[in-house]
Amino acid sequence: MTLTNMFLKQLEQESEVTRKMLSIAPADKFDWQPHPKSMTLGKLATHIAELPGWITTAIETDGLDFAVNQRGSETISSHSGLMEFFEKELARGRASLQNATDADLLPNWTMRKGNYIISVRSKEEVVRMCVNQIIHHRAQLGVFLRLLNVPIPGSYGQSADELGM
Repeated sequence: MTLTNMFLKQLEQESEVTRKMLSIAPADKFDWQPHPKSMTLGKLATHIAELPGWITTAIETDGLDFAVNQRGSETISSHSGLMEFFEKELARGRASLQNATDADLLPNWTMRKGNYIISVRSKEEVVRMCVNQIIHHRAQLGVFLRLLNVPIPGSYGQSADELGM
C-alpha cells in the first residue's frame, strides 16, 4: 500500500468519527469555553473542520507563513455551516491525497511566522501531523462536550454514553 493510500484510508476512517463529533456540537454553545486560555467551542469545532484542508496545503505548497496567511480565520456560527465547511475541507484533502504520489510527500515543508521558523518537516510528516491534529482536537472537543453534558458518541467502539454507563 502506498503512503498516499494509507493516509487516504486513515482520513476516511477518522472522518467518520469526526463527522459524528461535529454533528453534535451545539451551535448555541459556540461561544462557550471551559477556560480563558481555551478556544471557544465554535473555534475548536471550526479548527477540526478545517484540518483536512491542511493536507492540501501540505501537499500543494512548500510551506505556510502565518505572517502572510492567517489560517483559522473562518468564522462559522451555525451547525449546518460547520458541517458544510468540514465536508468541503474533507473533499479538498481527499482529492489532494488521491492526486499525489509518494514522491510528492518527500520534499520538506516549512511552517513559519515571518523570519521565525516554527518547523521544517517532510510533507509526509506534515500530512501525518494533520491527521493526528484532527484526532487530538476531536478529543478536546469530546471533553468540551462532556463538560456541557452532551452525550458522546463512540470513537473506536461504543462510548460510556452509548453503553448506558
